[in-house]
Amino acid sequence: MSRSTTGNMTEAMVLSAFEQRGFHVLIPFGDGHPYDLAVHLKGTEFLRVQCKTARPHGGCLIFNARSTDHGRGPQSYLGLADIFGVYLPSRRAVYLVPIDGVASFEGRLRLEPTRNNQRRGVRMAAEFEIDRWSTESLHEVAAQGRVKPELELVIA
Repeated sequence: MSRSTTGNMTEAMVLSAFEQRGFHVLIPFGDGHPYDLAVHLKGTEFLRVQCKTARPHGGCLIFNARSTDHGRGPQSYLGLADIFGVYLPSRRAVYLVPIDGVASFEGRLRLEPTRNNQRRGVRMAAEFEIDRWSTESLHEVAAQGRVKPELELVIA
């Protein structure tokens, strides 16, 4: 599968996940935007979503957390998007990860517990599943930056 086909599939899965939860999603016209989707939260508030395809590796899911802006090299998404919409094809799962919640070059969330049972500083993928985010916590990400997802299901 080509990179553009994989990227299109990921955008479609993230868009579908938001729509299934009752959000209205806008798609920016043309190429070259620092985000792939804009999710209408309420009033005049939008969440800028950069979609990324993840792959499993060593008990984690890993995704590229930087942009290659043609001519400028790798760029961080800080200030350009609010959240990563991460799709893991092998699990058909969508995760929402604040832009400043991962390293500027690679996003990594644990799918399985560590072998030594370390918990401190470990970001478990289950904590970032789309259904763990409330509308209010998404609004806070859009308005102020990073917050932790709440343990509530999104109710549309």
